[in-house]
Amino acid sequence: MSKIGRMPIKIQSGVTVTLDSGKVVVKGPKGELGFVIPNDINVAVADNQIVVSQKTPNDIKKRALFGLTRASLANLITGVDKGFEKKLELSGVGYRAQIQGTDLQLSLGFSHPVKVKAKPGITFSVAENVITIAGIDKMMVGEMAAEIRSIRPPEPYKGKGIKYVGEYIRRKAGKAAKAVGAAK
Repeated sequence: MSKIGRMPIKIQSGVTVTLDSGKVVVKGPKGELGFVIPNDINVAVADNQIVVSQKTPNDIKKRALFGLTRASLANLITGVDKGFEKKLELSGVGYRAQIQGTDLQLSLGFSHPVKVKAKPGITFSVAENVITIAGIDKMMVGEMAAEIRSIRPPEPYKGKGIKYVGEYIRRKAGKAAKAVGAAK
């Protein structure tokens, strides 16, 4: 059995968890999320804890879903209690981001500005070329951050583009630097 799957999930104060015929609904101060429980996985709520178990522990296909179910439920509880956020950094001359209503407008060196529509439950904020994507669903926040990053991923020669805050971009030497190195 999965070590992560066996750990009980503590339910924070202010968060309510209800089980409805194969679905878990989590309500908290930031919102409400649901998760459909896979077949052969048991979920029990008792003493402010959620315990996940397998009906058939030797089934290899269901064993993979065991830890995933536990991690997904833990993310739901954290999301409705505290929320999740990802930060992206713009680097490049003239690269800017602005908020227009709920949407994000990016100037990334293209001939036109790029508009990114916020998915339901996602909010944007911009401060000093750092875009913050926030929401209660961890998967949705990560997906939105990946979509924005894919508009102009960082390039290895000058490091221009959109990158995650703290992401290291491996830099390459240009043609001029290689030619000087080869002459020695």
